Amino acid sequence: MTEKRPDVVVIGAGVTGCAVARYLSMYDLDVLVAEKAEDVCAGTSKANSGIVHAGFDTQPGSWMAKMNVPGCRMVRELSETLDFPYHNSGALVLCFDEAERGGLDALYARGLENGVEGLEILSGDAVRALEPAVSEEVVAALWAPTAGIVCPFSMTFALAENAAANGVRFRFLTEITEIARTADGFALRTADGDEIRTKYVVNAAGLYADVFHNMVSAEKLAITPRRGEYVLMDREVGNLVSRTIFQLPGRLGKGVLVTPTVHGNLLVGPNAQDVPEKDDTETTQAGMDEIRARALRSVPDIPYNTMITSFAGLRAHEPRHDFVLGEPADCPGFFDAACIESPGLTSAPAIGAYLAGLVAAKAGAEKKKNFIAARKGIPEIAKLPPAERAAQIAARPEYGRIVCRCENISEGEIVDAIRRTPGAVSMDGVKRRVRQGMGRCQGGFCTPLAMEILARELGIPMEQVRKNRPGSELLRGADA
Repeated sequence: MTEKRPDVVVIGAGVTGCAVARYLSMYDLDVLVAEKAEDVCAGTSKANSGIVHAGFDTQPGSWMAKMNVPGCRMVRELSETLDFPYHNSGALVLCFDEAERGGLDALYARGLENGVEGLEILSGDAVRALEPAVSEEVVAALWAPTAGIVCPFSMTFALAENAAANGVRFRFLTEITEIARTADGFALRTADGDEIRTKYVVNAAGLYADVFHNMVSAEKLAITPRRGEYVLMDREVGNLVSRTIFQLPGRLGKGVLVTPTVHGNLLVGPNAQDVPEKDDTETTQAGMDEIRARALRSVPDIPYNTMITSFAGLRAHEPRHDFVLGEPADCPGFFDAACIESPGLTSAPAIGAYLAGLVAAKAGAEKKKNFIAARKGIPEIAKLPPAERAAQIAARPEYGRIVCRCENISEGEIVDAIRRTPGAVSMDGVKRRVRQGMGRCQGGFCTPLAMEILARELGIPMEQVRKNRPGSELLRGADA
């Protein structure tokens, strides 16, 4: 099959790729997003802390600093326009030793240079007045009021849906295996043997961005997967802290964070371990023990007996520790969004706007006059006021049938997740869009009914319902 020729191909449908696609959709360009997984948000973007970083720790003058601070503001603004959960909770960086106060001063000065607003150094007592659960060992902290927390899934889906509403096409289960220069652009080969021709490429391939960059440029990149493990606790302890709690790196190394999530859970992590494989997301007992020991220094009474799950994510670390953005000198028309590690989630909108501007300028594309700027998310029925909830259920009775009791997710919300564009085609896709199976029982009770709904909506037998990619089917027939 030969794909209809787009003007731009974006490789990767994580938060960066979807941000690029959303901002490209403002222009009169035909844009295709090619993603090797079955859905949006299936790689690095699905497993991170969800922190919207203020920007006080990025190196002044770096791409990270240039994208972090405006990105922080843009996430907050987009949460209103594109209707996804965000809390401007703020962040504290704890100092446990008087001898290390200079580290706080350095972060404060760096933050000011980067343009971070509202920074303040607080005494230990002032910190505990804000966060009573914080350790008595804390002698001071840096307060960053512009920091926040976001749902990384919801943010990525919002960007993707808005891009699709403005004409961007998404092609899933499309693994790019080769990129070659042509007389007027690029030819991309897929694992299925298809060819996609395009004028411009945006490389937002996460952990694999170095592979594609190195296919077309002599200026080589080398991404190392850096695994970070997390522990998630039940919502009954989600108010233990109200702000993101960081640790000032000191003699014992860099600590882990303790933070609430936008959905009311408590999240602890990550550690950091370089691994050889780009898909090694296993969790380990040693990793859990390390996270626990480090986090207890900040918040001594973390109730680990309320843990409901653990998970790991991979960061695209490159030795220069900075984003790689724009065209390589030796490959015009190829635009990198590479080496995107923390603060990549925060920076994604700024990266998207910047690269879309570069591509549009290169293509001579004008802005659309009919751009659809806003998007409405799936209604969270259980959180609506009683009268509004009753009206929704009267209009659509499936909103009144609860499937996931832990998270109070209705059949109607699951149906919405599947019918969206791009919509869920797997159980993971449903879970990330509406949180079915993310609660205390982790899908122990609601999975069979959710599978039935997915099979019905997709028009497939239950045996073809997958957790995620082909090969992850959850049922086998009696004769299998």
